[in-house]
Amino acid sequence: MQEKIIVLDFGGQYNQLIARRVREQQVYAEIVPYNKITVEEIKASGCRGIIFTGGPNSVYEESSPHFDKEILNCGIPVLGICYGHQLMAYMAGGSIKSAENGSEYGKTEVFTEHCPLFEGVPSESVCWMSHTDFVSELPSGFRTVAHTEKCPVAAMSDESRRLYGVQFHPEVTHTVYGGKILRNFLFGICRCKGEWTMDDFVTRSIEKYHAMLCGKKVLLGLSGGVDSSVAAVLLHKAVGRDLVCVFVDHGLLRKGEGDLVEKTFKDRFGLNLIRVDASDRFLARLSGVTEPEKKRKIIGEEFIRVFEQEARKLGNITVLAQGTIYPDVVESGRGDSAVIKSHHNVGGLPSVMDFEKIVEPLRDLFKDEVRAVGEKLGIPRELVWRQPFPGPGLAVRVIGDITKEKLDILREADAIFREEVESSDARGIASQYFAVLTDTRSVGVMGDARTYGKTVVLRSVTTDDFMTAEWTRLPYDLLERASNRITNEVKGVSRVLYDITSKPPATVEFE
Repeated sequence: MQEKIIVLDFGGQYNQLIARRVREQQVYAEIVPYNKITVEEIKASGCRGIIFTGGPNSVYEESSPHFDKEILNCGIPVLGICYGHQLMAYMAGGSIKSAENGSEYGKTEVFTEHCPLFEGVPSESVCWMSHTDFVSELPSGFRTVAHTEKCPVAAMSDESRRLYGVQFHPEVTHTVYGGKILRNFLFGICRCKGEWTMDDFVTRSIEKYHAMLCGKKVLLGLSGGVDSSVAAVLLHKAVGRDLVCVFVDHGLLRKGEGDLVEKTFKDRFGLNLIRVDASDRFLARLSGVTEPEKKRKIIGEEFIRVFEQEARKLGNITVLAQGTIYPDVVESGRGDSAVIKSHHNVGGLPSVMDFEKIVEPLRDLFKDEVRAVGEKLGIPRELVWRQPFPGPGLAVRVIGDITKEKLDILREADAIFREEVESSDARGIASQYFAVLTDTRSVGVMGDARTYGKTVVLRSVTTDDFMTAEWTRLPYDLLERASNRITNEVKGVSRVLYDITSKPPATVEFE
């Protein structure tokens, strides 16, 4: 039986990230909603360990999610994280309180004591906190193994039952020794061997979709970005010519993008590809719209309507495939998770569609995992490592109302910035980089004359999962070249700014 860790999901934002961190250690992780599995099923699963995730609730609220406390007595190691840590303490007989002045958010110094979970971790390090409640009284059998200035029980353990809880988030990169802590749990406490690979995911996915979609025609919305491209090749291997890829040119693409997508996937991969010019249709629907969520929902609905139209032309297509990945899902709201922004292929979908089934083979993966799958599928590296591009395209990079003139300005500015980054050493450290056209005008001077032009913002982030991201420290001379070229070569732009906001508090995209 394949070794695995069950991630019991209580609705936090980082739940899939926990599973991803486990999979990075070549241990298979399966996410299960807290109310969709019994203790008996957990025992029968043969899992090596259980991780309780974070969540947005307080454990003492009547409506808050709980688990069967027999889980703590079944002999399987458990690690509780944030809400999961508090819930473990609460269900085992401890007490939880709301911190009047003790809330902690962001990087926090944590002091740890020696225990199996902190083997090899310094007694002082930096962790990532995000909590208001805290464990105020330990349950019987537990001891405190970490604290911070404001949190008396930043971690606890009952080593006899192999039960551990941490108030902080070891799964995020800001917790300096988070990876070490998770490895200690997986290999030291759960005694995993680490034999699961991405090859397993590819093989199982092809087999799964071959069986699921056998004899069915599948329409996939191909944007040409990394996610939809990998999904297309994966499904092509599963169903062959029964896959029809529809590339919708919505007029919101980057410079030269449409021709590149068509040439690449028709000529290089031999996919069954249809290109639809729907730019007038999308721009008409978006005319005068300034609210970001409304833009996304309009684009999401219009994509579906175009797909439906093409499916009717082709006849007998009832399955829609998409390149949805997990950051799309979590930001659009999942279960008890908060909605950050609706992605066109998740929260932006209309409630009524012609399609009977939606297939999303990459829905549980993060961007770097998608790229790993792409490489396993034999997709050339230059395509796998292309710049990410949102499905709504430049619509979420034009602040305010959208016009063809604004899109043309942004296309040119964006192409210049990407060209400068890609011709420099900075390309190796920047995960995503692009330009944004704001709705702000500013006074400038060109040729001794006053100008009143548009303001462009340049954005570059460095990340490995796109759930959190640091702004990229691009060299000043690179930024200077980009700024000079944009203001000189792009008519109508008089000012260029650089965004130095990380995620959180910002998102990668402006809208």
